Amino acid sequence: MATEDDVRKAALALPGVTERPSWGQPAWFAKTLMARIWEPGVLTVKTEEREALAGTEPETYFWTPHHERSPQLVLVRLDRIDDKLLEELLQDSYRLAGGEPKQQPGNH
Repeated sequence: MATEDDVRKAALALPGVTERPSWGQPAWFAKTLMARIWEPGVLTVKTEEREALAGTEPETYFWTPHHERSPQLVLVRLDRIDDKLLEELLQDSYRLAGGEPKQQPGNH
């Protein structure tokens, strides 16, 4: 089970990510919004797999009418994912938000 503190720690570990409020909730930004607490226990992230995620695990992944016009945004119930999955979701969202990819050894 992931928590808001886990989100904060994982998001801020990514290069260049900053935290600031968005709509009164904690949010994390790369070049653009990467993740935001939607409501207690629910995180908004960017993904290219929203339909697939919500289709296979609708208890975990969903969206509201507010998100209809933003097909990359999905809501995630934090109590239904572990830290490893949280980190994967944040890394994908980071990339979509314009974050720099991790340097591979020897690719400088």
